[in-house]
Amino acid sequence: MTRAPEPTLHSRPVRHRAWRNAVFVVFGLSGLAMATWVSRVPAIRDHLDVTTGELGVLIFGLAAGSIVGLLASSHVLSWLGARRTIVGSLGAVTLGLTIAGVASSVWPNYFAVFVGLALFGAGQGMCDVAMNVEGAGVERTIKRTIMPLFHAFWSFGTVLGAGLGALLVALSVAVHTHLIIVGLFVIVGAITAVRFFETVPSADVPFEDVAPDADAAATPSAPVRHTALDRLSIWGNGRILLIGLIVLGAAFAEGTANDWLALAMVDDRGFDQATGALLFGVFTAAMTVGRIVGVPILDRFGRVPVLRGSALLAVLGLGIVIAVPDPILTTVGIVLWGLGSALGFPVGMSAAADDPKTAAAGVSVVATIGYAAFLVGPPALGFLGEYVGLLNALIVVLVLILLAGLVAPAARPPRAP
Repeated sequence: MTRAPEPTLHSRPVRHRAWRNAVFVVFGLSGLAMATWVSRVPAIRDHLDVTTGELGVLIFGLAAGSIVGLLASSHVLSWLGARRTIVGSLGAVTLGLTIAGVASSVWPNYFAVFVGLALFGAGQGMCDVAMNVEGAGVERTIKRTIMPLFHAFWSFGTVLGAGLGALLVALSVAVHTHLIIVGLFVIVGAITAVRFFETVPSADVPFEDVAPDADAAATPSAPVRHTALDRLSIWGNGRILLIGLIVLGAAFAEGTANDWLALAMVDDRGFDQATGALLFGVFTAAMTVGRIVGVPILDRFGRVPVLRGSALLAVLGLGIVIAVPDPILTTVGIVLWGLGSALGFPVGMSAAADDPKTAAAGVSVVATIGYAAFLVGPPALGFLGEYVGLLNALIVVLVLILLAGLVAPAARPPRAP
């Protein structure tokens, strides 16, 4: 006679599937919102009639807002939980898009656009931490690697947003109409998706004690709230900072390609602009593929070997791009660079959230380090490239990826007590 399985936290696969899919939706909505703004940058510049430098100040507003959202995220998560944090942050994204759209194409006002983009950036930064913490909760519950797929869905969202933006530009749809419609879609999607979130052991109780075994986990123990000072103290956690170094290398590798790969191919390798754009597309395609195929590889070999292998691929690819002018080998190098850059960021987020009690604070620290690399790294490399050439400036990225590979053991999951 076959004994019925004991009821555990993992005996509700349909519910867990809905939870997982809801997190996929949130990642996609965040990517859609970001690509929507990017797709209308030229039109916003024209409506405001600003110089490139003045546009750069607006973009700085978005970056500054993002950093504020990242730094505040762990405190807000502890206060509100994941559901309300994600709805609130994507509500800020919607409001920011609306303000930026109206203040650029209806009643042009430079300062109002700056405020809208700062609000948009703060919402995006806070949502980024919340959705990564929630994704890590899904991973812990279903006991499978899935974070790279969540990040792949963010990429899918950006592809959808870019394609929709191109279509609406071609149809001469006004900027404010575009941004308001997408913003409303984002907030309605978020409100719908979070209804399927589970509370244990996800980010809704990031600073509560979670029972160690599955049966007990179905009923969480009494909350033990950490203070803001406790959450800030994680900046002194050596393991978290080393994980941040892993994410720093991955973010530099990805962000540098986003901002400079196409231009480097045109200026330093002599390709035309269309080919430069195509080679950047090769990089993004390789990175997306790497995140999809990386899931079973991570499950089979574990984080540390995969991170070291990824670093090796990225270093090899970057070395080829920097040193070898042959077009075919350059393309091969770009593919290796993209594949090697795919997993560092999502794996780092998973590792930072290994401990449910400090997941939000850990992800906040690692995300802040990573996005600082996204925001500060590429401009710094552009400045360096003025003196040594863009391709030679990529040596800095190569060194950071090597360091990330060396500290990969920090991402190893802690042993169960």
